[in-house]
Amino acid sequence: MKLVFKEIFTAFMVLFAVIDIIGNIPIIIDLRKKVGHIQSEKAALIAGLIMIVFLFLGKSLLNLIGIDVNSFAVAGAFILFFIALEMILGITLYKQDDSNPITASVFPLAFPLIAGPGSLTTLLSLRAEFATENIIVAVICNVIFIYIVLKTSARIERILGPNGINIIRKVFGVILLAIAVKLFAANIKALFV
Repeated sequence: MKLVFKEIFTAFMVLFAVIDIIGNIPIIIDLRKKVGHIQSEKAALIAGLIMIVFLFLGKSLLNLIGIDVNSFAVAGAFILFFIALEMILGITLYKQDDSNPITASVFPLAFPLIAGPGSLTTLLSLRAEFATENIIVAVICNVIFIYIVLKTSARIERILGPNGINIIRKVFGVILLAIAVKLFAANIKALFV
């Protein structure tokens, strides 16, 4: 097992941009107002478990249906591209359903808001490029950060304000767009070799 800081940092940043926990603060605040209390520990832990399980079983699932990781990575690049466009242009392509107060910490918070289609696709795309142990460390770092943000979401919203959250969302959108292009370019070659 060899941990490479550059891989961990890159995987962390990619997942951080896709999960967009800072950009989701308004949704978290709204959910907190609707249901009263969100179990931050439960939401972060379940999201982390979903991501790590998918990291290991996702490839087997793909093999079962006859799809290679490079093809999935290219598909993931398209999803990242559209998520980035959402962030940059301020449009909504994915509609969030209303939640049940009993399960709010799990659905829609842990899944699909944190461990959603974008982050799960990203994990398999990252697996095509980075060592699994580095991705796991990046997931754990993101889960810790998610927990902190969930615990302090009201304070963060007051400090950053709507404009600050909007700026952060757009900056991460541009970073994510560049990552999507890189991911597409790196994996499309493998499909034609």
